[in-house]
Amino acid sequence: MLPKKYRDVPAFSFGDTPEMADSGLADVIARRQTATCGSLEVLERPDRFMPFVRALEIVLDGRGEPGCVIRTSQVVIRQFDVIDGEFAREEACIDLAQWREVHEAYFRRLAVFSPSMDLVCQYFDVVDVFDQEVAQ
Repeated sequence: MLPKKYRDVPAFSFGDTPEMADSGLADVIARRQTATCGSLEVLERPDRFMPFVRALEIVLDGRGEPGCVIRTSQVVIRQFDVIDGEFAREEACIDLAQWREVHEAYFRRLAVFSPSMDLVCQYFDVVDVFDQEVAQ
């Protein structure tokens, strides 16, 4: 059950599949993932919502259940083709090649991919965890 103090906090899930949502949540809870990114084009489209500008956000699992709360510490705009290995590791990727492969596929599914596309890069800290079993 969601604590009352978080009832008005916006929620989101990682990726575009339940498996991606579960994997992202597990990485965040385990502190393997401390950053994420989204397309500026998707952010500006009214039929899509990406959360990258709010102070607190609830991260949902693949069933839409709350898993944890994060607090944004920094937001930076970068082009896809200048993302470096350090950011890839912050997003829980093994290396930059894996990050590029996963993110290019994701943004192609959203029909917004371009090597020079602007990304909103969000850094965050975990504030509260609701279900620690997800991280195991």
